[in-house]
Amino acid sequence: MIAREKKVSYRATNSYSTLNDLTQRTKNVWFVFHGIGFLSRYFLKYFRELPPDDNYIVAPQAPSKYYLNGAYNHVGASWLTKDNTEAGTENILNYMDGILLAENVPEHCKIFVFGFSQGVSIAMRWVALRKIACDHLVLYAGGIPPELTRNDFDFIPQEGKVTIIVGDSDEYLTRERLVKERHKISLLFGEKTTYIMFPGGHEVKMELINSLI
Repeated sequence: MIAREKKVSYRATNSYSTLNDLTQRTKNVWFVFHGIGFLSRYFLKYFRELPPDDNYIVAPQAPSKYYLNGAYNHVGASWLTKDNTEAGTENILNYMDGILLAENVPEHCKIFVFGFSQGVSIAMRWVALRKIACDHLVLYAGGIPPELTRNDFDFIPQEGKVTIIVGDSDEYLTRERLVKERHKISLLFGEKTTYIMFPGGHEVKMELINSLI
């Protein structure tokens, strides 16, 4: 008997969540990528203290949903795994193309791209592979995809900002890993980078998000 793995293409539908209204008064549009185990509609709570007239938040939804515990009460989601990553990434990029088309962001708005934990790798791949000329890229407590190079981000405006946020007791970021990640970030972004280290673990701090605008 011979086992084979094959591929098929098909149309799929996925949700996403938004906070506030996109109007001519909107100054900042945020694309925020949640971490593993989140759902987009709950991830929005971390952005609710941003001034609503100025900020419109778009939270894409990771496609792979699963139950978080044996009681089958709570649902979480994951973006990618190490299995078939390339095809999974392309599916997510196509999904993001659909969101951009649907939202039709006005040209006067500044673009914030925010990734937390597993969402960091998705945010970075989206920006790099779709050439999203964001004004502020925020990478919060996550790892840098190994395949990306400085040339992948050379389209970001000179005045564009890159902010790295991490807790000083984050259980997923050891001292050794932090050194490696800082080196990769330096190679990718150089002097554009600002670091924010806060007292805490692998958690989202609303006050740090509020400080970014």
